[in-house]
Amino acid sequence: MNTRLMIIGSALLATLFSLPAMAQGGPGMGQQGMGPGMSQGMGGGQGAGPRTKGPRDCSQSPNPEACQAHRAALSKAREACKDQTGQARRQCMKMQRQNMDCTKTANPQRCEARKQAYTACKDQSGPAFRQCVNQKLPAMDCSTAPDQKRCEMHQKARAACQDKLGPEHKACLRQQFNAKP
Repeated sequence: MNTRLMIIGSALLATLFSLPAMAQGGPGMGQQGMGPGMSQGMGGGQGAGPRTKGPRDCSQSPNPEACQAHRAALSKAREACKDQTGQARRQCMKMQRQNMDCTKTANPQRCEARKQAYTACKDQSGPAFRQCVNQKLPAMDCSTAPDQKRCEMHQKARAACQDKLGPEHKACLRQQFNAKP
């Protein structure tokens, strides 16, 4: 009787220890070398991460014509830069975006101003490039904005944080937006 209980207990213990190992798929089990937590459903194996969104429906956009123009420009840029990788591809995409047709955008004047700022800041990259572009862009006209109070709050925050970069810039913006008037 005692031997029988030992055998049953040993079998039960061995099963409990091996269950977690059996639940994990190994190589050739449909995971194709992906890391933990990654499955085929995330991006369909196309190299897309979990934050990647599908194409937006331009008919639902506030300005369908501008949405279509943006989509066409992005497609054209990808086609022009498809043979390049890494930093060269980023530079190519940046140059292609600057060649955008501003006549079909929601705010053509702002688009032209942005293109001029990009040209003036073209020798910089990363946070320094963003800071340079923000400094070169003219202030938005809040009188034509849908939410004038929000526009003015953004203008004030932009002016207060214009000399900061990276995490300091984000912290400054958070502080500006959380401040009570």
